[in-house]
Amino acid sequence: MFTIILFASALLISGIAEYFAIAGLVAIFSSSPIASIVLGGALAIGKLVAASWVYRNWDTAPKMLLYYFTAAVVTLSLITSMGIFGYLSKAHLDHSLVIGDSSSQVEIIEERIKTEEQNITLYRNDLKILDAQIQKYTELGSVTRSVRARDQQKKERETLVGKLEESQNKISKYREELLPIKSESRKIEAEIGPIKYIAELIYGSSTQDIIDKAVRLTIIIIIFVFDPLAILLLIAANMEIKKKDQPWLEPMVMVDPEEIKVVKRQKVEPSKPSKKSIASGEDV
Repeated sequence: MFTIILFASALLISGIAEYFAIAGLVAIFSSSPIASIVLGGALAIGKLVAASWVYRNWDTAPKMLLYYFTAAVVTLSLITSMGIFGYLSKAHLDHSLVIGDSSSQVEIIEERIKTEEQNITLYRNDLKILDAQIQKYTELGSVTRSVRARDQQKKERETLVGKLEESQNKISKYREELLPIKSESRKIEAEIGPIKYIAELIYGSSTQDIIDKAVRLTIIIIIFVFDPLAILLLIAANMEIKKKDQPWLEPMVMVDPEEIKVVKRQKVEPSKPSKKSIASGEDV
């Protein structure tokens, strides 16, 4: 039963590793996806078969053949690891691009809002200047000139008020557009929250460059234990099968020499017939 568990674990881990590796090869050679899938699958099967054969025939096979198969298994394991690295790196880059696009959209809209707020400030300052002119005439006691100035400013005031309302409406529109983008951006940032904590734990910072370094380190740790673990589990399963095929490989029970009793060989001589048996004619 344990042998079946070993085989199943080896095949499961190897299958997942090869899925990531083949997906990485497809991403690298995107112009020939079918060929990349066929190539990756064939090499994966060959790697597992070669690893099993090398273990089973290590003592009997020609050395050159063993060395070649061993080098081929190691090389294919490295290729698998590179494919896994490519796949996981692409997944991280795609995620980073989504975050970058959301951040860019937020920055653009916030810049538009800032521009409109500056326009509003200018329009209000212009209205204050017009009000100051009328206030000046009023303080001088020239009501007629004050009324005349207000009439002259009427068109300009209407234009400024219209621009002011237009800018305010634009700000409201931009803020409505900003809400779903910010909400989506927060969701994406929440998804990368764990890697931020890892970056802060290792490097003491969570800037984008540091996050990228933390992701690369995490991927390297994964690939160093992923495919090699599958190969070693397969070899362990072969070891269990070999023990069952050759029971003498089971650990021998050690016996204390003092407990072994030595029996001396004694010479046994044939018995001689008695006189009575000769007289009675019995066969000896």
